[in-house]
Amino acid sequence: MAHRRHHHHLSEDSAIFSPSVARIAASTARDWSYIDSWLSTKFHPRSVPPFERNPDTLKALLALAALNEAADEERHLLAKSESAALQEISLEPVQSLPANTHSHNPGTRRPLRQGLLDAVQHNLLSEGHTALDAMANTALQLGVAFPEPESLGRRMVSLQASIQETEQMRARVNILHCYIEEETSRINNLRRQFQGDDYKPPPHLAKQNLELQRKVKAMSAKLPDLQDRVAALASSTESSHPTTTDIARDEQEYLDILARKRDLDLQMATFHGLPSNPDMARSELEALRGQLRNITSQRDQVFEGLVERESPAKRRR
Repeated sequence: MAHRRHHHHLSEDSAIFSPSVARIAASTARDWSYIDSWLSTKFHPRSVPPFERNPDTLKALLALAALNEAADEERHLLAKSESAALQEISLEPVQSLPANTHSHNPGTRRPLRQGLLDAVQHNLLSEGHTALDAMANTALQLGVAFPEPESLGRRMVSLQASIQETEQMRARVNILHCYIEEETSRINNLRRQFQGDDYKPPPHLAKQNLELQRKVKAMSAKLPDLQDRVAALASSTESSHPTTTDIARDEQEYLDILARKRDLDLQMATFHGLPSNPDMARSELEALRGQLRNITSQRDQVFEGLVERESPAKRRR
């Protein structure tokens, strides 16, 4: 089969008249025959996937076959050594066992593994037996193939945390269940009350319903206007997120307005007590001015009288 595959690579004339080409063709045919036999061991003869046969493919397949055979040989040697070691352990007699173990037949040959296990078991204290049984039961319940105290401890802590979370979830579910039962009982009582023959709706219910309907209609009529106002406010607002600069500017404007208000308050204080009507305020202001002039003239007269009374004395001196 291999010769049939490779006749199309080299012509018969070149194989006859060139010994080197003939040797290369024979070597290539042997390599392809080896690859075909190796593939037939890995696949069913009729299920070998098709591939292109060229020198690069042959080189890659030869390297792959060599690596595969080396790995197979290594695994075979490892399995053979493990089997020999297991057989040696199984057939080795027990050399050191406790004096109270099998003392009735000291020449009995038992597997070394069983002897070691018996020795450990017979030398354990009661606490050790309890701990070993607990570890074995725990490993069996948790499905741990090779139990160790550290791994079992981690699994126990994780299991305890899961139990605690489950208990909390169960408590929450119980509370929710009680609440649902209370609500269900209340709703059932209300339903029975509504379905009873002696049930009558409150007398103010119809009036309240009419008022609610009127309020709904009134608010529905105002709704377009409110929507337009909201849209106008939204469009007129420059920014919905003021900055510190805006706040500082508003604060300064507020302080200026306060100062202006104090000035106006001082000016308005002079007009305190005057009526709000301008004509009446003007007439009252004129009357006050007349009183001021009278008082001023009286003051001048008193001052002149004092001057005349004091003047002769000064001249006598």
